[in-house]
Amino acid sequence: MTIKTFDAFSRLSFNDINRIAHFLYTYSGRFRDTKRAIKKSILYATKEISGLGGYVFVIEEKNEIQGAIVINRTGMNEYIPENILVYIAVKEDKRGKGLGDALLKHAKFYCKGDIAIHINVNNPAISLFEKHGFKKNNLEMRLTR
Repeated sequence: MTIKTFDAFSRLSFNDINRIAHFLYTYSGRFRDTKRAIKKSILYATKEISGLGGYVFVIEEKNEIQGAIVINRTGMNEYIPENILVYIAVKEDKRGKGLGDALLKHAKFYCKGDIAIHINVNNPAISLFEKHGFKKNNLEMRLTR
């Protein structure tokens, strides 16, 4: 299995964008956002919509997605991390086999600057992020309109 890297310079096809969005929606479980929101984060990462871009990393085996991660650049270093890990998911039958670990290592290598993640306090993947040096620094409060 190899990790493919996509950004503003290595574009994704419309079909691949939909495929990755569907994968992330399917395998994010109860912590998922809408397909539209997931697709928007991919479009932002690949600069198909206006923004600073980011990265999409995908692990495939026999042309089938096994894991994926989306990171958007914030442009706000010094007071907010430069990158936000928006989505990460691994197929259920591949969990616990090092794919999430490989995706995070790859992301840490490619992303310059700090990386933040907003994660539900009940998400079992918290230990994976802690293993990679993520710390529980702040409590997020959100006004939803």
